[in-house]
Parts: sequence; C-alpha cells; structure tokens
Amino acid sequence: HVQLVESGGGSVQAGGSLRVSCTGLGFTVGDSDINWYRKAPGQTCELVPSIRSDGTISYSDSVKGRFTISRDNAKNTVYLQMNSLRSEDTALYYCATRDGAAYNYWGQGTQVTVS
Repeated sequence: HVQLVESGGGSVQAGGSLRVSCTGLGFTVGDSDINWYRKAPGQTCELVPSIRSDGTISYSDSVKGRFTISRDNAKNTVYLQMNSLRSEDTALYYCATRDGAAYNYWGQGTQVTVS
C-alpha cells in the first residue's frame, strides 16, 4: 500500500528558510520518480521540483536557485529545502509519485506560510 507523508511545514518570515520532508511508505523512494507540488488558494496546482529515480532533478523557474530537492535513500525520504522564501511561496505543499504515467499517489500536504 503506497503512502506518502509530508512534514516540516510551518510559518516563516520572508527571506527565511524551511525544509519539508516526504517519507515513502510501502515503496522505495530511491526507485521512484517524486514530484513536489504546491497549491495556493485561488491558484492552480504548480509543479515545483522533481527528482527522478535516476537522480535527474528539475525545478520550476519560480523556485530555481532558491529551492533544493534531495533524497535520502536510507530514510526513504525526499526533502525540499526552501531558502529566500517569499510571500508568494505560501501554499499547501504536496509530494506525489507514480506507478505508471500518472502521478496517482499523493500525500496529505503540509502548509507553508510566508509572511
């Protein structure tokens, strides 16, 4: 049974940093493609960074240079380090994985608020 559990969100002032985590249950994170998405009120869901099973990483232009995605296979966890946070980064952050073409496994989300 595949599950993803996000944690580490919270409130921070603009310019600050936060690290959110995505722990996989029932599957191996290191063998999987993992995406981080965010959803702000009134906005569409945005793909933020992704990390592929082969280690390929990509970032959206909105977070490039500020956010870093990484993976700890021993902990079966993917991290999203967010620096130089801005008010527009305020959103519910989700991680997701897939077992086919679609990212059909999602976590419950963790709230990040930047004031």
